[in-house]
Amino acid sequence: MTQELNVLALIKGTERFIFVYDDYSKDELIDDIRDKAADPAVALNWFDASVLTERVRNPAAEPDPADLLDE
Repeated sequence: MTQELNVLALIKGTERFIFVYDDYSKDELIDDIRDKAADPAVALNWFDASVLTERVRNPAAEPDPADLLDE
């Protein structure tokens, strides 16, 4: 039986955040994204973390373009 993997990516300027995960590691991924947002040395902010974690929780949902604007 093959294992299905999910890929979640964020390109932010010159930074690239690429997460590969399976359905069993969603909670760990969300924790990792939050840890990165809390780290001032990482370019991922809390808005980015919010968008990414929502995509992990609900991958079939289409993002609202207004939510993608970084204020």
